[in-house]
Amino acid sequence: MSRIAARFESLRERGRTALIPFVTAGDPDSATTVALMHAMVAAGADLIELGVPFSDPIADGPVIQRATDRALANGIALSDVIAMVRDFRATDAQTPVVLMGYLNPIEVMGYAQFAAQAAAAGVDGALVVDVPPEEGHDLVGALRAQGLDLVYLLAPTSTEQRIRRIGAAASGFVYYVSVKGVTGAGHLDLAGVADRVGLIKSLIPLPVGVGFGIKDAATAAAVARLADAVIVGSAIVSQIEDLAATPQRIPAVIGDFLAGLRAAMDGADRG
Repeated sequence: MSRIAARFESLRERGRTALIPFVTAGDPDSATTVALMHAMVAAGADLIELGVPFSDPIADGPVIQRATDRALANGIALSDVIAMVRDFRATDAQTPVVLMGYLNPIEVMGYAQFAAQAAAAGVDGALVVDVPPEEGHDLVGALRAQGLDLVYLLAPTSTEQRIRRIGAAASGFVYYVSVKGVTGAGHLDLAGVADRVGLIKSLIPLPVGVGFGIKDAATAAAVARLADAVIVGSAIVSQIEDLAATPQRIPAVIGDFLAGLRAAMDGADRG
């Protein structure tokens, strides 16, 4: 059983919804990213999504695009992101870490080399935004050979046939994009999210995480009643941007923010 599957099983046994924060690796610098990862776990994060900087992040809104630009300006490459996970693993062997990004940096490194290096560093899976299951055979094979999960996105417009297709290819969990558009866009329609999550769970057996549009504790608690995981990205990255001039403050500030989300989620009635 993968570390991701084991974590979701443990959460399910405790009746708890996973909290999954997203941050861009190397924003504002590598040392802060690793310290922040530990602070997020201490604040109640159950898994971590670590964004791999890429020059053309087509699925990301302005907040995460700017974070990517800052990381790239620092010279952060895929190998550096893997090294950050290795550093994190020196004192945390339990918290699953998923790399989220785009195919080009992986292609440049090579599928087999990426999978081997990621697994050796303690990465648990990857979410590659621009690789549909029909075109990901080589990547899937490389990841599976190293025991890594491949997480896929589902959209509000995904058909039942598409949901089943992605469910057959995915492992670990699936990520339901709760609003149309890029990260940080739109407002949540909770009734619509409930309907779609219910449909997804009726068609595939994997845990369902919900992200995009979750900006505060109240929204996180509402989504926690519906999904297996609450995924928060732009709301965190925006605060990191505000604190870029004082990076030493970032772990504590983001930790406090996540602790508030965790408390609200734990108080949510899932009945």
